[in-house]
Amino acid sequence: MSKNRNTLLFTSLSLVLLLTLVLNISIGQVTIPFKEVCKSLFGSSASKETWEYIIINYRLPKAITAMLVGVSLSISGLLMQTFFRNPLAGPFVLGLSSGSSLGVAFVVLGSSFLPIFLTDFLLSSHGIILASCAGSFLVLLLIFIVSKYLRDVMSILIVGLMFSSFTSAIVSILTYFSTAAQLQKFTFWSMGSLGNLTWGNISFLTFVITIGLLISVFSLKSLDALLLGENYAKSMGLNFKRFKNTIIISTSLLTGSITAFVGPIAFIGLAVPHLTKLLFQTSNHKILFIGTLLIGAIIMLLCDSISQFPGMDFTLPINAITSLVGAPIVIWLIIKKKNIL
Repeated sequence: MSKNRNTLLFTSLSLVLLLTLVLNISIGQVTIPFKEVCKSLFGSSASKETWEYIIINYRLPKAITAMLVGVSLSISGLLMQTFFRNPLAGPFVLGLSSGSSLGVAFVVLGSSFLPIFLTDFLLSSHGIILASCAGSFLVLLLIFIVSKYLRDVMSILIVGLMFSSFTSAIVSILTYFSTAAQLQKFTFWSMGSLGNLTWGNISFLTFVITIGLLISVFSLKSLDALLLGENYAKSMGLNFKRFKNTIIISTSLLTGSITAFVGPIAFIGLAVPHLTKLLFQTSNHKILFIGTLLIGAIIMLLCDSISQFPGMDFTLPINAITSLVGAPIVIWLIIKKKNIL
C-alpha cells in the first residue's frame, strides 16, 4: 500500500511540476496566451515572433533557473538536517552563503580600493560570480581544515555559524565605508535574481548541480543509518570521516553554485524537506530525495510566479517572496506536527 501511495504521489507531483512550469512561463508583464506557450514549448513556434523570443530567451531560462535553485537548496537542506540531526539546519548553515556575500562585498563595496584595470571586470556579472565562488570556496577550505580536528558533528555546525558571524561582521564594516551606489548594487545582489543567466550560465550551473546531486545520491544509505545515531552508523561499517567530507562537498557544490549565480535565497532549503517528510510520511532518504527534488522545484516556480504576478509593472525580489512563503510554512509545520522538533 505504501509503495502504491508513493508512486501515486510521485506521479501527481510530476504532473503538478509540469503544470507549474507552463504556468510560470505564461506569466509576465507581456501577456502571452497559455495555448501559445504550450505550442512554443512542445514542438511548433508561437504565432508571433516576439512571443517566441520572450519565451525561449527570457522566460524559459528563468523557469529552468528557478527549478535548479529549488532542487539544489532543498536537497542541501535535507542533507544538512539529517547530517546535523537538527530540523532547523539549512543549506547555508556551513557559512557558504556568508562566504559568497563576503566575496561579492569585497568587489562591490570595496571597489574604490581595487586597481582601476580590474574594476570593470570585477563589477561585471562574471566578476561578481567569480568573487562569490571565491568567497564560498575560502569558507569551504577553512571548514575542511577545522573539521580535521573535530570529531563531533555539532562542533562543525557551531564552527559554520561562527564563520557566518565573522564574515557578516566584515561585510558590515565594508558597508559602513561604502557609497550609496555601492550599497544599492550590493543590496540588489543580496535580494536574489533568477533572470540574469544566459544559456551558457545555465549549462554550467546544471553541470555543477548534477555533480552535487550524484555525490549526494551515494550518501542516501548512510543518511538512513545516521538517523539511528552516529555510533550505530559506525557499527554498521560507515566510514564517518569519508561520509562527512562527502556531505560537505555535495552541499558546497549545490549551495555555493546557486549563491554565486543567483544570490542568497532564503527558506527554501529549510521548509521543503519538512514538507516532503510530512507528505510522504517516511524517513527513507531514497524516497525523500526524489520527493524533495520535485517539491523544491514546484515551490520555487510558484515563488517566481508570485514575484512577477500578472498586472504588475515590476518584479518583486525573489528572496523576499521565498521568505514570505517559507516562514509561514515552517510555522504551520511546527504547529501541525509538533514532533518536527
